Amino acid sequence: MSLLANRAAPRQVAALPKRRGRRGPRTGWRGPLLVAPFFVFFAAFGAYPLYYALQLSFIDWHGGATYKWVGLSNYTYLLTNPDFWGALGNSAIIWLLIVPAQTIGAIVAAGALSRAKLRFKRLLRTAVIIPYVTPLAAMAQAFVLIFDRDYGVVNHLLGMAGLPSVEWLTSTGWSKVTIALLVLWKSSGFALIIMLAAIQGIPGEVYEAAALDGAGPVRTFWSVTVPLMRHAIAFFVVISTLGISQMFLEPYVLTGGGPYNSSTTTGLYLFQHIGASDLGTGAANTFLLVIMVLGLSLAAVRVFRESR
Repeated sequence: MSLLANRAAPRQVAALPKRRGRRGPRTGWRGPLLVAPFFVFFAAFGAYPLYYALQLSFIDWHGGATYKWVGLSNYTYLLTNPDFWGALGNSAIIWLLIVPAQTIGAIVAAGALSRAKLRFKRLLRTAVIIPYVTPLAAMAQAFVLIFDRDYGVVNHLLGMAGLPSVEWLTSTGWSKVTIALLVLWKSSGFALIIMLAAIQGIPGEVYEAAALDGAGPVRTFWSVTVPLMRHAIAFFVVISTLGISQMFLEPYVLTGGGPYNSSTTTGLYLFQHIGASDLGTGAANTFLLVIMVLGLSLAAVRVFRESR
């Protein structure tokens, strides 16, 4: 018994008391203090201006010392104004001229640029991104000179080909086409960047599985690559819709909204209210656009979302 007790003794001595669980790092006031600047800036430059604009949309105010509460009169005025719906129609036509062609073109171009054996890949990527980083005002002024009816390069080339000149900037139909061409030239690089990022994020195992199933390059691209890009496509459609709804500088420089308001977009129509110091109607116009763009964005996300 004594021998067994002596053998058990070292184990009892070597046994350590149980430690209490360590507490996590005590941040105290440091955590809220570190994130406080974000909430301060958001409240000052985000939440309060939004609240002020919402309040302003129910007021008839032209920038003076007096104002008048009018309730929903600004909204009813816009919803019954043909100029408001005309601006929406112009923006919708410009959207149809830009977004479908730009989306499909960016997908095809991204598929071509993502090929490993393509020559001059870096040169081509640089060429398509240069218009996107070029200042929009300078590019719009260049388009005014290029598409001038009498002295523009485009009409000069049409004349050399025996075709009649086109009133690109002064006709009700071609003015929207000219604005769409400017936007396509300017923002196609941005669309290509998004689609390239989406393609490069697709795992290689997917293409290996498609090759084992006997799918060719074209079938793999349209049946595998494009469906896996649906989230990037939805993102680009939403961003493009938002940009076209806010479009101001392009029609302002190219056509001034004319002729006969045929190229007045929703952004330019909003600017006309602000320029006329009709601030209440301008604020109501802003919130109507927010509601419409939000509805279109949710519809686009629902269309392109992954089926369950």
